[in-house]
Amino acid sequence: MDDPKNKQVGGTHYKDMAIQPVDVIEANFTPEEVIGYYRGNAVKYLLRAGNKTGNSFGQELAKAVHYCELLIAYRNKVENNEKG
Repeated sequence: MDDPKNKQVGGTHYKDMAIQPVDVIEANFTPEEVIGYYRGNAVKYLLRAGNKTGNSFGQELAKAVHYCELLIAYRNKVENNEKG
């Protein structure tokens, strides 16, 4: 899987930053907090799919999937660091 930090659904406002907010979160929060952040955002986008003005149902679902991809990549990174 490509690094999910290299894409963004619905614009480029985070991706274009010198430091992405998720990089700050991963560097400063505990693994449990980072995992909770990613899970919570995935749930947020699933629950608001079809209800936010200006965003399509599909775009909200794509955002939820993106947070799941970020979570998978982060969990793999943490697990590899624990093994190594």
